[in-house]
Amino acid sequence: MTNPTAHTERRYQSGFGNEYASEAVAGALPQGRNNPQRAPFDLYTELLSGTAFTAPRHENRRSWLYRRQPSVVSGRYQPYAQAHWTTGAGREIALPPEPLRWHPMPLEGGAAAADFIDGMHTIAANGDAESQVGIGSLMYLAGRSMDQRAFVNADGEMLVVPQQGRLVITTELGVLDVKPGEIALLPRGMAFKVALPDGLSRGYVCENYGAHFRLPELGPIGSNGLANARDFQAPVAAFEDDGGAYELVKKFGGRFWKAPARQSPFNVVAWHGNLAPVKYDTANFMVIGSISFDHPDPSIFTVLTSPSDTPGTANCDFVIFPPRWMVMENTFRPPWFHRNLMSEFMGLVLGEYDAKPGGFKPGGASLHNCMVPHGPDEEAFDKATHADLKPHKLDNTLAFMFESRYRFIPTDFALKSPALDTDYADCWAGLKDQFKP
Repeated sequence: MTNPTAHTERRYQSGFGNEYASEAVAGALPQGRNNPQRAPFDLYTELLSGTAFTAPRHENRRSWLYRRQPSVVSGRYQPYAQAHWTTGAGREIALPPEPLRWHPMPLEGGAAAADFIDGMHTIAANGDAESQVGIGSLMYLAGRSMDQRAFVNADGEMLVVPQQGRLVITTELGVLDVKPGEIALLPRGMAFKVALPDGLSRGYVCENYGAHFRLPELGPIGSNGLANARDFQAPVAAFEDDGGAYELVKKFGGRFWKAPARQSPFNVVAWHGNLAPVKYDTANFMVIGSISFDHPDPSIFTVLTSPSDTPGTANCDFVIFPPRWMVMENTFRPPWFHRNLMSEFMGLVLGEYDAKPGGFKPGGASLHNCMVPHGPDEEAFDKATHADLKPHKLDNTLAFMFESRYRFIPTDFALKSPALDTDYADCWAGLKDQFKP
């Protein structure tokens, strides 16, 4: 690496959607002009636009890259096989209106030989990447680093939620070191590779075909609370001096392609703009809840939102349930029984989820689609209705939801997986009629 400090120290710039600027070599970043006739050090100028040119200024995302070779320099693309990463809703699957749950996907077997891309499995999806609506809910099961391989997703941005094992994500703009409890957001169209310093790794991914994730509006909350922009971290510029030949894998229109490259795609010496990969530590999320009775809707836990064309009805909300104090009086404190317009894909990173203390394990997942009833299981209901309501802290826990206005359709892989919990509905079987007039 020509700039090893950036790689070893993992230095970052703070803020979400900022106009960042970074150079791995002093003087590499042009001043005053984005596209000079000759860039410093005879670098190539390249623009990466994440939105249409005419998007409103406050929504426009783009970054200028100054690199040793432009990204057009590669071989011809050939089809690449990735059997388990599908795109959009599977229309051929007739899905009954029932809740679904999966035990943790096993990491032994084929996962040890798979890298982050080959180990990706779509569990459920909705929408359509070509129409730029909807999301995919995926899990990665991997045991091998991407050494001389790079990946570009032209179909959507990727929100990565590690559950087991740290990820070192090298992007065109620098390096992110992401551990469980943190998340990473990788822009559509940007090359990256993933190293697994802890070996076998598992986690969740939201592939967002729709509008960019952004911080939600705060409304009556005011100017502070939930996730703060300054706690998101973008990388500083870092590049590979002579990375050797690479294999480029690209996802484009739901299909996968590969091409050879004689040089590393991670050759950006300087860059500036507001389209950048970022990471965020969920421990910095400022939880807001009731301090009297009842409790707000779970939307109060939204970290990032991808809006749809209907105001207030998201293409996707990324919601977390982190450690927090419970203090409400005369209140059923776990999530209540409910049916929603929004569909919910949920995962558990660590600890215990208060509505399913026994059956929902870290690394598992559940799916409650539009208007499918769900809520606390028998054990959680009994405990919550008879508890002595003193203040207590839910600790050592982190659950999350990918919540979408569109119905999720599980993949054939997910429905045939041995991890599918065929007894999930039994967790409510003991809820008797307790009516006492």
